[in-house]
Amino acid sequence: MKEKWLMALAPEWDDVKPLITTALESGFDSVVVSRDHADLVRELGSIKIACFGRDRGSEDLLILDTSVPRESQIEIVEKIGRPIGGYVEIRSKDDELFATELGKHVDYLLVVGTDWKVIPLENMIAALQGYDCRIISCVRSSEEAEVALSTLEHGADGVLLDTRDPSEIKRVQAAAERLGMGRIDLKAATVVAVRPVGMGDRVCVDTCSLMRRGEGMLVGSQSRAFFLVQSEAEESPYVAARPFRVNAGAVHAYIRVGEKTRYLSELKSGDEVTIVDKDGMTRSAVVGRVKIERRPMILVEAEVDGDRVSTLLQNAETIKLISHDGTPISVAELKPGDKVLVHLESSARHFGMSIEETIIER
Repeated sequence: MKEKWLMALAPEWDDVKPLITTALESGFDSVVVSRDHADLVRELGSIKIACFGRDRGSEDLLILDTSVPRESQIEIVEKIGRPIGGYVEIRSKDDELFATELGKHVDYLLVVGTDWKVIPLENMIAALQGYDCRIISCVRSSEEAEVALSTLEHGADGVLLDTRDPSEIKRVQAAAERLGMGRIDLKAATVVAVRPVGMGDRVCVDTCSLMRRGEGMLVGSQSRAFFLVQSEAEESPYVAARPFRVNAGAVHAYIRVGEKTRYLSELKSGDEVTIVDKDGMTRSAVVGRVKIERRPMILVEAEVDGDRVSTLLQNAETIKLISHDGTPISVAELKPGDKVLVHLESSARHFGMSIEETIIER
């Protein structure tokens, strides 16, 4: 996840309080403030507090004071110990080289450019790959944030926004959310069997986000194949729409979360899940509640690329897969020959992680 930081340094609390409040409402991760304001920030809400200094105070993250001579900074960082951050203004190649070396010794490297945009950031991202350091690029607008977060495809690990405009905070949040969306390949699979299998424990995943028609989660009985199960975003004659919910299937099933998988039965309030739409676009959501109840189940089997895949879903009209043309189709109406969207993976899974291994799942 890309981090969003706010620079909120000012002598007077009233000058930064509205900005910090907006940052909290916008889901920012950290705020840089003077130590005099740290306790006041905590009264507003829960957010990581970073402060400049030469020794530790009550802040969550110490950023080494820039008044410390560069030739002494790495030595002092090693003496203070982690967690710690560094801050470097990039005006020249020497500044870039110093920032790269400092990044090898800190948890966070905050870099601000004066007359540069991309090239030094690209160099630092490349040079610090493999080091336990997150690069936070200082920006003044959502446009600069988009550039920083997408540089070298990977982009900076986050941005530090320096602004006095609350609207810019909202725009940076929107930009980060937009860039955080990925795309996943979906294929059309041909349904070959649909049959009731009796009672089982099924899982409803209620999220803190609203989903639209054509959005849902990837679920399947095999870790290499996932069916796109739509949320309950549509009204039905029997129940009102619940666009926050995916009736995802049996407790044993896998759900794709980011680049990993989890069992549906493992999910709990506060966990993160991945929402996928009919075009393969993804976004993250937070689980608000998980409901496991005993219900009649139906087995759906399909073939794709010569492989047979399956999943078990509750046997109810409101549970829907997504057909190959992007329209929802209820499991109550599903029949052999119908085409539904699935995601396939070439590698196996071990503890939810993709590995090159032969595993047979039936």
